[in-house]
Amino acid sequence: MECMEALLSRRSIRHYLDCSVELEKIRKALEAAHWAPSGKNNQPWRFVVVLEREVREQLAQLTVSDRIIREAPVAVAVFMDREVSYHREKDVQSIGACIENMLLAFHCQGLGAVWLGEILKNREKVETVLKVPPSWEFMALVSAGHPARDGSSTRRPLEEVVVWFDNGD
Repeated sequence: MECMEALLSRRSIRHYLDCSVELEKIRKALEAAHWAPSGKNNQPWRFVVVLEREVREQLAQLTVSDRIIREAPVAVAVFMDREVSYHREKDVQSIGACIENMLLAFHCQGLGAVWLGEILKNREKVETVLKVPPSWEFMALVSAGHPARDGSSTRRPLEEVVVWFDNGD
């Protein structure tokens, strides 16, 4: 898949087939995430991959997006390691880039994924369920699997979201 095609065709997938995802595909998505840019190359992201149904069920109980987490065979919890953080805002932005890389990598491998954020209201409970070190701060949950249906999306016209400062040269 070509880069622009991947960027423009990726959609949030919230319905999955009842089948597992090959570990190599998960690894490739994590590798893509790991190569996201970060300030001072501090790589503040940390990942917990949840394949166990019982643990996904515990996470599902912490969000209104529970059906998505229950249905997806893969959940990747993304954390920021405060021990390597040097500038919170920049590190959070880097983690956003990391998550987008992961979403694109899943998509390029024929899988579907969605970035879940509402679960952040229960950040501390997620950290407890996943037994992460105290320096890890929960940032997002990505659910992934084989898509049961295509996603859809629309965008405002580019002219509505861009302001150009151009001297006309």
